[in-house]
Amino acid sequence: MDPTPSPHTSEVTHAAFATLARVVYAADTYEEVFTALCQTATLVVSGCDHASLMVRRGDRFESLAWSDELARQIDAAEREFGEGPCLDAILGDAAQVDPDLRSHATWPRLAAWTLENTPVRGLAGFRLVVDGERVGALNFFSDTPGQLAGPASNEAAVFTAFANVALMAAHEREQARNLRLALGSNREIGKAVGLLMALHKVDDDTAFELLRKTSQDLNIKLADVAEQVVSHHRGAGSISD
Repeated sequence: MDPTPSPHTSEVTHAAFATLARVVYAADTYEEVFTALCQTATLVVSGCDHASLMVRRGDRFESLAWSDELARQIDAAEREFGEGPCLDAILGDAAQVDPDLRSHATWPRLAAWTLENTPVRGLAGFRLVVDGERVGALNFFSDTPGQLAGPASNEAAVFTAFANVALMAAHEREQARNLRLALGSNREIGKAVGLLMALHKVDDDTAFELLRKTSQDLNIKLADVAEQVVSHHRGAGSISD
């Protein structure tokens, strides 16, 4: 079989990557990025009919996105049996590929369940890395025996490399957003402390302690208490930016 992709296949792949890139840089949440990655995997990796994304959180493994319900079910089975390509990819260094579950299976219990309950005949897992840490893995599932071997495995590796870049971009954007929120909160806290110092004729430590105690008593975040103090006095015409 000629491994050279047809012009139509190349167009689909380019369009899929372009769409994924737009989603990655416009998404408001990690979940949007995760889902887009799983859906795009089925378009750009040859023979990939289903895909999922699993992460490790402490001692637990959790699926955060999937292309369809079948992918979610296989992930659940993988976690239940404690074996499979995604788990091994997260814990190890190498990609995990079993292109034909009908032959000698790398993960016997998962393979038996998959063959009995789904049309999937091949499994592969490629790890995801953010800031040098193994945070998860992408699962690729094929309904065609042997399809995930050879060129498809290379395509999955390239796609996973793109996914790592996408996740890093989302991670850095989230950090920047959190920094902006923190700076904004600190600004409001500073305003509130200044107001309380002026109103109660106290020093800054006493004013801050008053804010902190109110936050604890009302079980409200310190930044939210500060915002309420500032908003109240702004509404009363007692403060200006």
